Amino acid sequence: TGGHTTEILRLLSCLSESYSPRHYVFAHSDKMSEAKIRSFEEKRADSQFTLDCIPRSREVRQSWISSVVTTLYSILHSLRLIYKRKPDLILCNGPGTCVPVCLSALLLGLLGMKRAIIVYVESICRVETLSLSGKILYYFSDHFLVQWPDLKDKYPKSVYLGRIV
Repeated sequence: TGGHTTEILRLLSCLSESYSPRHYVFAHSDKMSEAKIRSFEEKRADSQFTLDCIPRSREVRQSWISSVVTTLYSILHSLRLIYKRKPDLILCNGPGTCVPVCLSALLLGLLGMKRAIIVYVESICRVETLSLSGKILYYFSDHFLVQWPDLKDKYPKSVYLGRIV
């Protein structure tokens, strides 16, 4: 909540305005990110965007067993959302919310409905190990970016571009 949003908005501020419209997905309980996104978009000239909420897939310190159930619930919501939005590109950076969204996009792509390119950017704070989301999406993303050279050495599929946020 908040930190990942700040990182992704910094990254988006460097992207061309041709990446439009933008569809933001965040957890129902994440009001801080919603406010940051609205503030960011108000400053942009093109400002074509939507905000979508899905159930949080895993709360901090939630048990692993119960998180399977909540993640499946989140995937069901994400499937409907991805089918509706049909994104060309999914750019994500680590909160648990991105896992159901990416898995839903992969599933719809496998079913031949619409294939989205998935670009995962590991958080700048992940210096030695990947986040749980990173460990999952490392195998499923089209492009996996890390911001520390040690992570590139440990995860050969990753791309190290230096500090990008």
